[in-house]
Amino acid sequence: QVQLVESGGGSVQAGGSLRLSCAASGYTYSSNCMGWFRQAPGKEREGVAAIGGDGTTSYADSVKGRFTISQDNAKNTLYLQMNSLKPEDTALYYCAARGGACWAWKDENLYPQWGQGTQVTVS
Repeated sequence: QVQLVESGGGSVQAGGSLRLSCAASGYTYSSNCMGWFRQAPGKEREGVAAIGGDGTTSYADSVKGRFTISQDNAKNTLYLQMNSLKPEDTALYYCAARGGACWAWKDENLYPQWGQGTQVTVS
């Protein structure tokens, strides 16, 4: 059974940094698409970044140049390094997984596996 567990969220001042982790069990990253999504209060969930099995990355325009997605296949762990955080980055962050390539990576309906979320608050 696939299980995704996020960690690393917290409270930080604007301009600060956080690194989110997503540990997977029962799942192999190397041939799949992994994504980070977020949902702010009163807003729809949105795609933040994704990484394919070949290492190709994609980012939402709002986080380009500030966030970096990466993965450690040996540890079965997905990361999201978040720098220069802004108050508008405040949200519940989720990792998600699906098979195949990362086409239409922002479409959350294409991801069957989700973590429980980790809260990021920027003040």
